[in-house]
Amino acid sequence: MARVFGTDGVRGTVGSQPMTVDFAMRLASAAGRVLAPDGGSVAVGKDTRISGYMFEAALEAGFVAAGVDVKLLQVMPTPGIAYLTRVLGADLGVVISASHNRYDDNGIKFFDRHGSKLDDDVEMQIEALLDETPVTQESSRLGRAERRYDAVDRYVSFCKQSTPDQLDLSGMRLVVDGANGATYKIAPRVFSDLGADVVTIACSPNGKNINDGCGSTALNMLQSTVTALGADLGIAFDGDGDRVLMVDHKGEVVDGDQLLFAITLSRRQTNQLKGPVVGTVMSNLGLEKALAGLGIDFQRAAVGDRNVLATLRNTGGMLGGEASGHIMCLDRTTTGDGIVAAIQVLEAVRQSGAPLAELVSGMARYPQKMINVRVVQKFDIDRSGMVREAVAAAERTLGDEGRLVLRASGTEPLIRVMVEGQNDALVSSVAEQLAGVVRSAAAAEA
Repeated sequence: MARVFGTDGVRGTVGSQPMTVDFAMRLASAAGRVLAPDGGSVAVGKDTRISGYMFEAALEAGFVAAGVDVKLLQVMPTPGIAYLTRVLGADLGVVISASHNRYDDNGIKFFDRHGSKLDDDVEMQIEALLDETPVTQESSRLGRAERRYDAVDRYVSFCKQSTPDQLDLSGMRLVVDGANGATYKIAPRVFSDLGADVVTIACSPNGKNINDGCGSTALNMLQSTVTALGADLGIAFDGDGDRVLMVDHKGEVVDGDQLLFAITLSRRQTNQLKGPVVGTVMSNLGLEKALAGLGIDFQRAAVGDRNVLATLRNTGGMLGGEASGHIMCLDRTTTGDGIVAAIQVLEAVRQSGAPLAELVSGMARYPQKMINVRVVQKFDIDRSGMVREAVAAAERTLGDEGRLVLRASGTEPLIRVMVEGQNDALVSSVAEQLAGVVRSAAAAEA
């Protein structure tokens, strides 16, 4: 079969390959044979998409038939599934989610027994078995399925204990946007238990409203609510809870680069910082320069939280992330966790005694323009002479105080064009011109 695993598991439109019931059963059977060949168990959780119930049932059938016990965690953030896979002693964890996508998409991604994403070679072993008929063991060797009603309590407790001394948020008013997704119950409970006065928005999922005008990809409602209520800040998660963005008391967006900066400052102040801070090729140049000014090493990985994680492990680092809000605190957990990251930022705010806006003011964001160019088929930007010429011209225009990145999305049929530099108008102009060239080149090859 053609490779079905993307940068973050398998993802697509529900009802189209690969996101069908038949495929989900074959995927479960293959994963069970690779990761739990002698039986064992799997922890399965999902976000709030209506199709999640369908895929949960298909995966349960595939695993049980293959002789693997299934622990059903029900609605649970992706990082919560990673955590519970470890503490429940499961051989693998499975997440049913398409993250920040619309409800009519869904996806399936895996964690190993340590709560880490699978290596490429393991994914390839699973793919090699996908054409085979799902295994059904004899009755005496079938797996069992159980619903774990303690899952939420365990994960809430873990999040609250993700600072050395449990954080006290008494006196703070927070607005929490759950994106009508997997954090809708858990995040408000965590922050309330820590003492905050919590106001919730987009915490009423109906199966179809996940990421619909809310969450970390649509912050307008959070911004207006924070300012209208005079809240200290707002916290927005994406549909599966592995991303977080914030809004300060003035209603200004605080992105993942700025949140990573705030956590880094806190760790440095308490002598807990180890190794380099890791971002991606898309991280704002302002983050790199701000950290350099503090004598802190900054390294860039390829886009994707798994690439950031790999670089952190290779370099001995503990903090990394992306502007989109994937933030990894490896001294606290094994993967990007929106709630845990938010708690680290709130701890930094408490330590500094300053509002979030002031805390992140030490990082001057360079003007950055991102344009997503939709393509109808896979378009290789590296093979286009037209695009190469346009890139060379853009780099000459930007000079030493700017940079650009062109990359294909790993989850959608998009070419992402990012340009940043010191002059906002110049950055926008260069980005528009470059996106136009990419659009024309892609159309010519369609």
